[in-house]
Amino acid sequence: MCQLLGMNCNTPTDITFSFTGFAQRAGNTDHHSDGWGIAFFEEGGLRHLVDHRPAMQSPVAEMVRSYPIKSRNVIAHIRKATQGEVLLQNCHPFVRELWGRNWVFAHNGDLKDFRPPLHAHFRPIGNTDSEHVFCWIMQELWKSHASTPSVQELTHTLRDLARRISPHGTFNFLLSNGDALWAHATTHLCYVERAYPFAQAHLCDEDLSVDFAQETSPSDRVAVIVTTPLTRNEQWTSFQSGELMVFQDGIRLHI
Repeated sequence: MCQLLGMNCNTPTDITFSFTGFAQRAGNTDHHSDGWGIAFFEEGGLRHLVDHRPAMQSPVAEMVRSYPIKSRNVIAHIRKATQGEVLLQNCHPFVRELWGRNWVFAHNGDLKDFRPPLHAHFRPIGNTDSEHVFCWIMQELWKSHASTPSVQELTHTLRDLARRISPHGTFNFLLSNGDALWAHATTHLCYVERAYPFAQAHLCDEDLSVDFAQETSPSDRVAVIVTTPLTRNEQWTSFQSGELMVFQDGIRLHI
């Protein structure tokens, strides 16, 4: 199946270190070679890049590894296709507009017999189960709230929707509106929170280290969420099956 990577911070931060290790799983240290994508929230805009080629062969992915784009919320995905052809329109993350802002979604898993009806505003462009369920989530959020709700209200609604979807298969996902980042696991997902005093981290998938103390300020906070740990010398916390978490300003909120 696919793999997920998310980052949530209290100040714009680049994801080059994490993405460098993550991209190795698209053909080198693992077999997720059916496309990839990444989305960066930047103030009121969104930088969205996808490619149906493997991340280790994509010039676009090479640009991301070398260009320190800074963002407070990032979602990345490397694909191992289960439903839908290897096409650009089937590459995650997917983007939709709701309440005047971009929403970004990426999914790891395989959902069976979950194709609920969709109204005109939210329709898939490709033919994956992932894009269809994202459109349905957007539709249900729109039906549940008349205007942009609080992070707490959104978390309660998303937790209820996840419970309705999860019986249909594996449903690990990342979702962000640029304000917060939600993560849900039925199988594998974990996270690490980085804060002062920062230390050195070493990637699992490549012989590369970084000393975060040299790259950050004492007030910085960063949360990284990924399918399996990216570094070998940090304390990663695993999600429980069926658990939905929300991160804001680099901190896990207990809602």
